[in-house]
Amino acid sequence: MPFVDEAKIYINGGHGGKGCRSFDRSLYFKHPKPNGGNGGHGGDVVVIADNKIHTLLDYKYQQHFSAPSGGHGGSNNKQGRDGQDCIIKVPLGTNVIDFETGYLLRDLEEHGQKVIVAKGGAGGTGNNNARVVGEGKPGEKRTLKLEVKLIADIGIVGFPNAGKSTLISCLTNARPKIASYPFTTKAPVLGNLEIDDTIMTIADLPGLIEGAHEGRGLGDRFLKHVEKTRILIHLIDISGVASEPIKNYQALNKELKFYSGALSAKKQIIVANKMDLPDSKNNLEEFKKVIKKRIYPISALEKRGIEELLKAIKKEYEKTISA
Repeated sequence: MPFVDEAKIYINGGHGGKGCRSFDRSLYFKHPKPNGGNGGHGGDVVVIADNKIHTLLDYKYQQHFSAPSGGHGGSNNKQGRDGQDCIIKVPLGTNVIDFETGYLLRDLEEHGQKVIVAKGGAGGTGNNNARVVGEGKPGEKRTLKLEVKLIADIGIVGFPNAGKSTLISCLTNARPKIASYPFTTKAPVLGNLEIDDTIMTIADLPGLIEGAHEGRGLGDRFLKHVEKTRILIHLIDISGVASEPIKNYQALNKELKFYSGALSAKKQIIVANKMDLPDSKNNLEEFKKVIKKRIYPISALEKRGIEELLKAIKKEYEKTISA
């Protein structure tokens, strides 16, 4: 199923039902007695997070949603039924935004979290108790922007062809498309990483290029998915075959900082990939002279160095959940 992380929808709360004009003309009363009931309230439009939903694809094809109207009031003081709510289910991590104002209505992170985005109209009054009969109020109208930001414990970041898809397929049950050309991964890929008794969600995120924070390449469609991760695995193609490892490392960190200071402050595990290639060992030594941080050399293709990397991931993950 295609991963769609943005959608624009139009919503309308239900119209309130009409109040009833009715009289009890029983012989027991000297004058007819008003007994018209009130109209029911229109249904609300409610957006709710559902852990069984993983994409906004449906809302690319169905964009208009209206809650049912309230029922009309009846004689003998019968109130009209209230309209049912219109439920819109979205993935966890969905930002519900008012399209016109840009105001964030709710960030739905947990299963079952919900927000009323358009209230139904009030039902009209009946003529019981000598009231003026009302027509019922219209429901609220709104245009929404839905924007998914993946909730993952760990995000794998790196420039195109760094080997992110190979690494996530090595670490998890995910099976992304793997090929030796840029932007093989055009959407985030999620997998479950299990270390001992700890299960973490890990995301292979589309490759960056310089200027991504301005929308170049896959741009900010990628960067927004980094925001909710606990840890970043910064994957470097250390082979130097198609890129310069030091330059790419520095450029990617600049992109994170330009997009959001909070992203650049996230804990990074620096991983030098493709150690199976001829020049990688020398390139790693040069890399260490400039980037004076702990670096984990691996070959994702040959599954070398993976055990040490897994230990580092678990250690840093446990730090984040105990902080």
